[in-house]
Order: sequence, then C-alpha cells, then structure tokens
Amino acid sequence: MAQPRKGIILVGAPGSGKGTQAKKLQEVLGYAHISTGDLLRAAVRDGTPLGAKAKGFMDEGALVPDALVIDILMEALDSLDADKLFLLDGFPRTIPQAEALDAKVTIERVIDLQVPYSILEERITGRRMSPSGHVYHVHYNPPRVNGVCDVTGEPLYQRSDDTSEKVKARWDKFESETRPVIARYQARGIVVEVDGVGHPDTIFVRIQAVLR
Repeated sequence: MAQPRKGIILVGAPGSGKGTQAKKLQEVLGYAHISTGDLLRAAVRDGTPLGAKAKGFMDEGALVPDALVIDILMEALDSLDADKLFLLDGFPRTIPQAEALDAKVTIERVIDLQVPYSILEERITGRRMSPSGHVYHVHYNPPRVNGVCDVTGEPLYQRSDDTSEKVKARWDKFESETRPVIARYQARGIVVEVDGVGHPDTIFVRIQAVLR
C-alpha cells in the first residue's frame, strides 16, 4: 500500500504574508507550492474532466464542493515525484476541508503566521496596484511619483476588497472558520506559531528554523 503524501500547511490571516513566504519555501527549500485557487483556475482553463465539473459550480456562482477541490489537489500531487514534499498555502480553510484533506495526505507541520490585526489592516489598506499588476504600498513601498506606477506610468488604484470594512470582514471569517482548523492541528502537536512581523527575509529565517 502506497504511503500517503507528506507536506506542510502555511496558514495566517489575510495580509499575513503567506504568498510571499510560500514562494521563498518553494525557491529555497524545494517545496512544491500548491494553491488550490490556482489549481481550480488551471483545471477549468485546461478543460480537464475535474475542471469541467468545477466550472459547472463556478458558472452558477456556487462554491466548488470540498470533495472536488480535494480531487483536483490529489491530481496535482500525483503528478509530482513520490518523495516531493508539498506546501499548501491557505488551505484548508474550514473543518470539512481539513477532514477531507487528512483522509488523503499526511500533514507533518502547520506554520501559523502571527500578525496583529492593526498591522494586517495597515498592510492591506495601504496596498496600491497598477492595471498591469505592479504592487506598491503607501508606506512600505511607495512609487517615486505619488499615485503613478514607476514601470508603466499608469495611475495606481486600491482594490475594492482592500478597504477597512472588507479587511475586518475577512478577518472575522478567518477567526470563525479557519481558527478552529488550526486548533484541530494544535491538538496533534504539529502547529508552530511564527512571528510574521518584520522584513520578509527575517520572517523566512524564522520559518526555516522551525522546519529544521
């Protein structure tokens, strides 16, 4: 009988820096970075059988069932070398997703990025983007000319979900739905809390330390 796939989960509230750290873990430590959102979009774009099923739900504005998301995830994992460790970024978000995931794979470690709400709010509400996708921050990474992209000269804008009200709603959803998932893994003793405040390189050093 084949051994279940092994990997880690990177979890944290919106704005905690999961995406940045996931890329570093992939580039430096060789983890296979798995984003279920990216997998769904790719499956739909490529017209795979599972993607066709997912598209039906998405076209109706319905959530893709957890079982189907897990099937698409496992399809991606099956394409990797057998000994390749995977990294899940922001999944599972709910207890049913965690239960479905745990039936298929072995989660060895959960990295919980800890960032106070006040800092998360500042990070997200200060973010500005160009239509071409270049990202700035009014405090941490401002453009040379206020409101103008350094690269393209296009006017910068704030995403509609980067307001204080939307940030609070996303935080509340994380606390009500995902915090119990973290508690589920804490009961197994595999959750490690990592300070997510500071320069991304400093945070990555902290993550590397707990993965050794």
